[in-house]
Order: sequence, then structure tokens, then C-alpha cells
Amino acid sequence: MSHFPDWHGTTILAVRKGAATVIAGDGQVSMGQTVVKSAARKVRRLAEGRVLAGFAGATADAFTLIERLESKLEQYPEQLARACVDLAKDWRTDRYLRRLEAMLLVADRTSIYTVTGVGDVLEPDGGVAAIGSGGNFALAAATALMDSERTAEEIARRAMAIAADICVYTNHELVLEQLV
Repeated sequence: MSHFPDWHGTTILAVRKGAATVIAGDGQVSMGQTVVKSAARKVRRLAEGRVLAGFAGATADAFTLIERLESKLEQYPEQLARACVDLAKDWRTDRYLRRLEAMLLVADRTSIYTVTGVGDVLEPDGGVAAIGSGGNFALAAATALMDSERTAEEIARRAMAIAADICVYTNHELVLEQLV
């Protein structure tokens, strides 16, 4: 996978707490130092609403990967881990897919996975994962809030607000999807 020259421009956060799993994404799309869109939708429901996916990186590449993931989910229904591993394997070995510059954060009611083009399918230890330029800010904030009384949705909303206050490539236009 090549270097992501314009990779900044999004923050995607997944939080799983109690019976709820949430993926939240900001709406900002940046090209260099210019905001070109402020209300983009980078979080989607897949598999008839049973799976959530958020993406960072090149939009067309991410849509290609989400389509591939959807077909893997049809091939392996109710087996999110297997679908993600199969996608990562294809992504790493397929000549066309190998050039795609994006990352996915995928979740169902019980699991969260970060899927990359170098073959990684990573499940976080603490029920929190994040990708994108503001991902580390959102990850730190959400991790700190996990032992509070807040719900998964409240943690995601607060952590994304903190990331948007810190990262110039993240805004406060939030798209949030939840599985309960």
C-alpha cells in the first residue's frame, strides 16, 4: 500500500459498551488545507442493518471495499470476523485491490474490527477503535470515558466532539449509527 498523501480529512470511532455498539464519523472532507465538504456520510449500515462500517481514506476506494465487504457478508452470513479476514486477504493479494487507499472500521453487536490493506484485521482490547486523522484524539477520549456511567452513544458523541475541537481535519457534523 502506498503513502496516503491526502489521508487527513476524517475521524471514525467505534465504541462497544454494554449491549450497544456505535460507529460515529465526522462529515469533513478536506483536500490539502481546504474543506471541500462538511457533511459527508462516512458511516454505513450493511448486511440488512446488522453490520456497521465506517471508512477513512479515498472515498471511491472505500466504496469499493465496502461493496466487497458486503459480498463477503453475503458469502459468510453472521460471520463478521471471517468476512473481514477474507476481505483483508483479497485486499492484500489482489493486484487491483492492493492499490486502494482506505481503511475500514467494521462492527456488529459483539465485535469491532479495523481492516487494512496490508492484511490487518485488528480487534481492540477495550471496546474502542478509531481510524483517520483525528482517530487518535477520538480513541484517547473514548478510552478515558469508558469507565464512566455514559452509554456507548454518549461516549462516542463526546469523544468525537473532543476530536473535532483538536483536529483541524475533523468537524462537528456527526453521523452516528448504533446497534442495540
